[in-house]
Amino acid sequence: MDKYRLYQQPKGWEFQPLSACCDAVSATCDPSSADGQPYLGLEHLASGAPAIVGVGDPHTVRSAKTVFQERDVLYGKLRPYLRKAVLTPFDGICSTDIIVLRSKSLMLPEFLVYLLHSDHFVDRAKATTSGVNHPRTSWSKLKPFVVPVPPLSEQKKIAALLAAVQRAVEQQERLIALTTELKKALMHKLFTEGTRGEKRKDTEIGPVPESWSVVPLHSTGEVIYGIQAAVANNTMPIGTKIITNKNITLDGDFDFEKQSYFQIKTARHRATILKKGDILFNWRSGSKEHLGKTAFFDLDGEWTHSSFILRIRPSGNVSNRFLFYYLLWLRESHYFVKLHTYMVNAKFNKSAVNALPTALPERSEQDEIAYSLDAAVQQVSHHRATHAALTSLFHTLLHQLMTAQMRVDRLDLSDLGHGPAEAESEEAI
Repeated sequence: MDKYRLYQQPKGWEFQPLSACCDAVSATCDPSSADGQPYLGLEHLASGAPAIVGVGDPHTVRSAKTVFQERDVLYGKLRPYLRKAVLTPFDGICSTDIIVLRSKSLMLPEFLVYLLHSDHFVDRAKATTSGVNHPRTSWSKLKPFVVPVPPLSEQKKIAALLAAVQRAVEQQERLIALTTELKKALMHKLFTEGTRGEKRKDTEIGPVPESWSVVPLHSTGEVIYGIQAAVANNTMPIGTKIITNKNITLDGDFDFEKQSYFQIKTARHRATILKKGDILFNWRSGSKEHLGKTAFFDLDGEWTHSSFILRIRPSGNVSNRFLFYYLLWLRESHYFVKLHTYMVNAKFNKSAVNALPTALPERSEQDEIAYSLDAAVQQVSHHRATHAALTSLFHTLLHQLMTAQMRVDRLDLSDLGHGPAEAESEEAI
């Protein structure tokens, strides 16, 4: 039997097959007789975290479903590398692609759910899958897996510590969602009302303050195409880094998980070299949603851009940050989707971009608007950075606690607080 790898042999820890720690529940029912109980499918289980991200209506599903009870642990057996396992806070029914596990006396369900998220368990589950397109594991393959079983008091402390970090992660997720919505609302208010409390006039892009000018985009600066070349497979670091539409996110950030390169050889190529303050506009995409993605270039080093990206270099009387946010707002308002042509790809060509109506206040108000939106973006970025740090902390603690590299048996975790399920488990010890 495959045994859990530990950094040490902890005093008081046992090693038992998973089947000694929990049972797989096999009770099923017809969704039509579920009496309004919630339905959970794989899409309702978060990936990589023990969290429920939605609830389904049992009347919208067919065929028999597995019945679960409050404090059962649901484990997604399809594509186990997605790390889907949750502790249920209610009774309900779930997809048959979910294994319902019910803890025995050896293991608290609060501990079990984190054990299922640990690296070693996930690796074991991945090794037991079958099926190419839809790899699945099964209870029969998982139940012999020997797992560590700390004393119940230590299980409770481990679960409490991990739950506290997970609550902090979820709090940051809520703050990210809130500050993102506030930023969008602020953008709409500023680009339709301005900052001076003026009366508004109707234009082809909607109401704007009376003093604002509406001009074609090309009059705000230079607009050029990028380099026309197939660069997707040019991932060797030879030449100049090139930004493609895949490197720009919907939020206007950069994602360089896959970086391509291009060798600059001609004057035309050299003309595409980016400067800090340039605006990059995705005029063509395979997705309507991604049409009009816009990024603000502020990177060090030499960079260029591909032909599906238009470079906009504003003139001195136009704030590049204001124009960046303005284009971002137009995309989020679905303005580009309404205007695009859709053949093989969604596209909004250079001529259309040049003619794009651009609402401009005087420069001082442009700067005020850009400053306000920069502050809003900084709030979102702060919460995203905190979320990333807490998520990293969660995975580090999970690994160290489940391999006994870190011990909590002598820590006072009383200040972490307990949810209803944790309070109930405390009474059982």
